[in-house]
Formats: sequence, C-alpha cells, structure tokens
Amino acid sequence: MATAKATAPTFTYSGKNRGGQKVDGEISAATPAMAKAKLRGQGITVSKLQKKSKPITLFGGGAKKITSEDITVFTRQMATMMKAGVPLVQAFEIVAEGLENKSMAKLVNDMKEEVSAGGNFASALRAHPKQFDDLFCSLVESGEQAGALETMLDRVAIYKEKNESVKKKVRKAVKYPITILIIAGIVTAILLIKVVPVFANMFASFGADLPLPTQVVMNISNAVTENGIYILAVIVIITFSYQQAHQRSLKFRQNMQRITLKLPVFGDIIRISSIARYARTLSTTFAAGVPLVEALDSAAGASGNIVFETAIYNIRNEVTSGSELAVSMKAEGVFPAMLIQMVSIGEQAGALDEMLAKAAAIYEEEVDTQVDGLTSMMEPMIMAFLGVVVGGLIVSMYLPIFQMGSVVS
Repeated sequence: MATAKATAPTFTYSGKNRGGQKVDGEISAATPAMAKAKLRGQGITVSKLQKKSKPITLFGGGAKKITSEDITVFTRQMATMMKAGVPLVQAFEIVAEGLENKSMAKLVNDMKEEVSAGGNFASALRAHPKQFDDLFCSLVESGEQAGALETMLDRVAIYKEKNESVKKKVRKAVKYPITILIIAGIVTAILLIKVVPVFANMFASFGADLPLPTQVVMNISNAVTENGIYILAVIVIITFSYQQAHQRSLKFRQNMQRITLKLPVFGDIIRISSIARYARTLSTTFAAGVPLVEALDSAAGASGNIVFETAIYNIRNEVTSGSELAVSMKAEGVFPAMLIQMVSIGEQAGALDEMLAKAAAIYEEEVDTQVDGLTSMMEPMIMAFLGVVVGGLIVSMYLPIFQMGSVVS
C-alpha cells in the first residue's frame, strides 16, 4: 500500500473534526471523492479540498507520456493475471511493479486505489478518459456485469494487440521512405554547403568555361549557402504550422485523411487498414453482446479515417431504420465486395461476429503483405534516387577535371 500512496495525487484540505475544531493537512487519494471519503472516515468534515500542485521540474525531468502501446501491454498483463485467478487489486499491484513507464505505473496504482476503496474496474477506467475510451470501458463493464471479466479482458487485449499491429505496419510504410529522404536531403545539403565550394574555388583558377551540369550545381550551392538560414526557417515554419493545424483543426485532419486515401500505394494500405479496424472492432463489440447500433458507433470512431467514419455512421442510421448491415454497407460504396459478402453470410447464419473476425484477419494479413511489398519495392527505388542525386553531384564536380585531362591528352 505504501507504493500506491506514494504515487497517488496529494490533496490539501481544510475542515472541522468531530469536536468542531478547525483542522487542515494533506491526504493522498486517487480522486477528490476518495479523499473526502477517507477524511469522513477520520471524522473530518471537509470545507475545502484542492489538489496539491507539483513543483516544476527542469531539464527533462518530466514524466514519460502514456502511449497506446502502454495501454495494450497493460490490458494483456491484466488479462493474464485474471485468467490465472489473481484477485483484481493484487493484479494491479503486480502489473504496476513491472511497468517501466512511471506515468503508466502511477495510472495503474491510481486505479488500484479506487478499486480498493469499493469501486469497480470500469469506473476506475472511466476516471482516465484520455487513456481508456468509451469502447474499452463499456467492454470491461459488460464483462464485470456478466461475471466474465477475465474472458472479456482477453478479448479486449486481442483487439488492442491487433489494432496496434495494424497501426505499426502503416507507420512503418510511411516512415521508411520519409526517413530515407530526410537522410538524402541532409547528405545533399552537406555536399552543397561543404564540398561544392571547395571545388568552386579550385575551378575559379582554371579560367575556362565550366560544363553546364557543373554550373548548375555551383549555382544551387551558392543559393543554399547564401540563403541556408532562410531555407531552414521556411522548413521549420512549414513543419510547425502543419503540426499545429493537425492538432488544433478537425477540418484540416479530415481533409488530410481524405487526401491520404487518394495517394498511390499508400492510399491502398491506409484504406485496407481502416477496413481491418472496422471489422475487428465490430466483431469484438458484437461478440461481447453490445447491440449492433452501438457497436457501429464504436467502429466508426475506431476506423481512423473520416471517409469510413462518415460511411459507418450512415450505415448505423440505415440499420436503425431496419436495413440489413450488408445492404447498408454495399450502398455506401467504400467497402470491398468480399467483406460485404462475408457480412451477408454471417447475418444469415447468425454468426456475424465470427465472420467479421475472419474478415478482420484477412485484411490485417493483407496490410502486412502490402507493407512488405512496398518496402521491397521502395528499397531499390530509394537506392537509385540516392545514386542519381549524390552521384550526379560528384560527377558534376569532376566533369571539368575530366575535360582538362582529355585536352591535355
């Protein structure tokens, strides 16, 4: 318990004890409500309660951000503990002790405190909406109510792992070429700023006309050298503006999501990944006993793209009015025929969740295949690009020397 209290938030309070005397002090608790409950147990009537501010820590002393991968690992570990018959509170303790991310460990300890005080798992999750969305909380709540928390946690863990896997593959497909291009840009900039001017000084003493490729490279080098600060400033401003627009503007994010679907190769990977997430989310929620309309709500939010999100909400409205799921999906025109057929078979056979799970596995495998294919295709293209850019710069610088050699001979 000492570890949990140390990581729980600290509140300062003022109030009166049973004798009517004024008291004040500090108390550790996961939430303000729990702090008041603890104080009432001590016979203190609280008149003022506020969270104690933490001191500002400089030079990188801040807490590490909790990522979706941290949540996925936590879910799997809790599912394993519950399957092994470990009590819920003890499972929180064991998981928290093994976490390297201190912010995540604190979050787990906070939830343990709330459950220890009489709350349930779902309510502890709902106290942290940034880390646990409505879908996660609803599934855990339904598992608790049905007395099958370990089974539901295992299902949620599989769902999170599959989604995380798809996201990683998409990020891999996007990051690989971007990283190589950035490296190519840095190498090119170094050549233009440091290497080309050395050759330019040497060529100035020749007094002869330089080949056109050499003149072009030297002009580019002069422009980069003289305006390097301004070019760098423009790049930084564009990057910062994009990040801010992406974070603050919903419309900008939605427009970018529409554009990404139209990109060659990358658009197909993003489209298939959205379809895979839709099928996986719908399968998991429907299998957990969530009504289809509510399951579609969850699937819309998990699709990750405004085009599919809009289509799924339209499907939900059609299903609400009595239409079959497969018919509604076909009318939207964004889902592949194979998925629609599998959904139709699942509806007719009364095994919609199983068919959706099979469809999700198919499209997740397709994402994996597409990413591997893109990587194998991009590698020779990127190598060729680097060879043309870097090799072209070097050859351009040596052309005058080659010409001089041919004249001498």
